Amino acid sequence: MRRPLLVAAAALAAVCSPAQASDQWLAVQEISLEFEAGSPLDFSSFLPNGTIDADHRLVAGAGGRLAFAKSPDKPERMLCASLAWSPASGGFPDHETADRYARQLAMRGYNLARLHFVDGSLMFGRDRDFDFDPETLDRVHYLLAALKKNGIYWMMDGLSSLRGVYGGFDDRWDDGGNLKLELFVDERAFDHWKRMQEMILGRVNPYTGVAPIRDDALAVVILANENGMEFDTVVHDRPGKPPYDPQLAKPFNVWLAKRYGSTEALAKAWPDLRPDETIEARSVALPADRYVPAPRLRDLQAFFTETEEATTARMSEVLRRLGYRGLISNYNNWPTVQASLSRRGLEAVTMNTYHDWVSGYAPGSKTTQVSSIADGVNYIRMIAATRWLDRPFLVSEYDHLFWNRYRYEAGLAMPAYAALQGWDALCRHGHGPIVLSYGEPFPHKKAMLPYAIALDPVARAGETLSALLYRRGDVATSAVTVPFAVRGEEDLSDDMQAREPERLTDLALVGRIGLEDVNRLGDVPAVKQPRQQDSEGILGSLRQSGALSDENGTSIDTGIYQSSTGEILLNRFAGQLRVVTDKTEAAAFSTLREPIDLGLLRVERADGNGLVALSALDADGGLARGRHLLLIFATDAQNTGMAFRDTEEKVIEDFGRLPVRLREGYVDLTLARTAKNWSVSPVGLDGKVHAPVAQGTGDVAFRLSNNGPFGPTTYFLLELR
Repeated sequence: MRRPLLVAAAALAAVCSPAQASDQWLAVQEISLEFEAGSPLDFSSFLPNGTIDADHRLVAGAGGRLAFAKSPDKPERMLCASLAWSPASGGFPDHETADRYARQLAMRGYNLARLHFVDGSLMFGRDRDFDFDPETLDRVHYLLAALKKNGIYWMMDGLSSLRGVYGGFDDRWDDGGNLKLELFVDERAFDHWKRMQEMILGRVNPYTGVAPIRDDALAVVILANENGMEFDTVVHDRPGKPPYDPQLAKPFNVWLAKRYGSTEALAKAWPDLRPDETIEARSVALPADRYVPAPRLRDLQAFFTETEEATTARMSEVLRRLGYRGLISNYNNWPTVQASLSRRGLEAVTMNTYHDWVSGYAPGSKTTQVSSIADGVNYIRMIAATRWLDRPFLVSEYDHLFWNRYRYEAGLAMPAYAALQGWDALCRHGHGPIVLSYGEPFPHKKAMLPYAIALDPVARAGETLSALLYRRGDVATSAVTVPFAVRGEEDLSDDMQAREPERLTDLALVGRIGLEDVNRLGDVPAVKQPRQQDSEGILGSLRQSGALSDENGTSIDTGIYQSSTGEILLNRFAGQLRVVTDKTEAAAFSTLREPIDLGLLRVERADGNGLVALSALDADGGLARGRHLLLIFATDAQNTGMAFRDTEEKVIEDFGRLPVRLREGYVDLTLARTAKNWSVSPVGLDGKVHAPVAQGTGDVAFRLSNNGPFGPTTYFLLELR
């Protein structure tokens, strides 16, 4: 019988000191990281990718979930590979490598790939507009074909680089250029974007025989990555410069004239309107400070929303005329109320989110070294509140960034809560989710870096777990939904940073949340406007209505949140997250003052913080009867020679070099099963199974160390016979 998930949870709510971790670091031994077919890490037998054709084109199906065209009532979860290559990370692969790479992605459970900064790669080193590098274009086309052959759909940006495909620039991956803002106010910029779509997406791919824009494999187009008007002005904010680009002044004045009609009417709405500002002369100034709430700022947000909605409609029409039938999205970051209003007309919502954001790779870059569990995985809750409930929702970028020592949390938290919410795609951002080997001769492949997960064994362990928890469906979607009512422009305030309150987004740790038009609300507990309720009141209503069981153990005061499904338990003050399902049991912990009893798996003790997960690999039977179980044990990883400017390792001095080193650690585990014979074998980062390091008969109990005879690893195979 499964032990209750809440056993000892209340006792763990006390503030705990961090677990004492080993100070020993173990150099990774593997060079090749390619799996062979049949490896315990080859998931293609139970996560197969099918043929991509018209019947299997991805559409918005029943309930606004991604589904195949032929089966719209059956939701499909997409595990996404982020392919954000640049010359610094090796660029697009040659044909032979592309075939190997696509096959390895499929083996690891990926069925969607996001191609990011294709425009930058095509124009690298090019001096003339639209003068694409022919070899790069060929490699892009071949890779698309290789992905499709392996049943991997595509999500692509219509624009990634602020330079577009203008010639003569060498800062295509930086914030130089202003094309994203100009798209809204300059016809020449819009025409440039339009021609980009015709020449990149509209050109026939010789390896598929059809242009990507008309290919059934192209599932989602993000019109322009992170291109909200407010966000773009923040990106370009510099000391001594006005916060808003002067080219916005004229269209804003035109908008004000339509809205108010006269200066007299505007003066009644804006107490700070100066005598020299008039609608008639088009001399009304943009806000001088975006962080000082004022009616002027509120109207600018309304102007942004209307402009963004109109521009999305124009850009979408361009794609439709080119023959595109897939989903269109835009404004995939910025969780403000204003941005959510701009997304309300989209066919699909895409969002980016990060925990412990890192500014760059230069010495002096900083991280906070704080746990995401400690703040109730706010980076996940934040985007949960931007979802519109009646359409697909895709996480186009996320990460818990290197070198944060708690980043093992992401591999459990994000896939578990994404599954609970019923999100449609999950894409952990990086230059690529995998590499075929360590030691590639490119600047961004010589050491682990932020925004580059492929070299990081901790991030890779998390992606492996994501394939099981999320894509395989080990974690169920909640039947409880709490809509956040949206009225429209009247929801805007004088504060341009206003977003859904954290005291209400914690409902995402219990059930599904998202935005809903106020006129479409049913007779269910909802978060009304204005946002004066609290989570306790909503939870009380859910319990009273019977939607949430009285046995649900959520206690906001003690920092304990249990999902409505009973499968997920987050304890903020203990720094623990637990997941218990029929096929997977897992725990991420920064403290371990007493054993964690998950049901079948029990973590007796550990010598530091980390992630432990046990998943069934057999086609049926789950953990209770399965004979082949995958153990994941992730601690921390650093580069050799990595150096910091402070003892808390928050400020980087030198990222160091390969080989990657894993922090040595152990956990003592017991399994509430017996077996005639059982064994635990390390599985290398290359997927190879090594000789057992523990074995026995009867009761299953052992110490699991990541310091094996063949080098450190994060994977182990537990076999019961």
